[in-house]
Amino acid sequence: MSKFYELAPLNNKGEPFPFSELKGKVVVIVNVASKCGFTPQYKELEALNKQYEGKDVQILGFPCNQFGGQEPGSSEEIASFCQLNFGVTFPVLQKIEVNGDNADPVYKYLKSQKSGLLGLTRIKWNFEKFLIDKKGNVIERYSSVTSPAKLSTKIDELLKQ
Repeated sequence: MSKFYELAPLNNKGEPFPFSELKGKVVVIVNVASKCGFTPQYKELEALNKQYEGKDVQILGFPCNQFGGQEPGSSEEIASFCQLNFGVTFPVLQKIEVNGDNADPVYKYLKSQKSGLLGLTRIKWNFEKFLIDKKGNVIERYSSVTSPAKLSTKIDELLKQ
């Protein structure tokens, strides 16, 4: 079984969100920020969420303040911002660090499975995306500039497996 399913980050209320509940689902994980040039991607992520409603797809947002201080709010403020401004209905979990000694175990795992450009593992900016298949394998890593809509072809392929 994939180590992915052993992970249990905290939701925005500080309660465990066990990845074991994601078995059999295609998962999209994104490090997000409320005050970034890429913040409008929340709208695209929610569109993707709606597109796959009722299917085995789960989108998860992980707020992070490590890039230009662009996510200064509390977990509650962030969740409220996402709901009010972008109608986000997918889970936005507790604010974490994605790089460095205090990187969340989720991101330590994701980066160990799929490096970025030039083999670098560190997350370069907000809105990097990871795509995980129904067995918990990290399949793809996308840069901040990749539109969430571009993930749908690969998600469709993974749903058929």
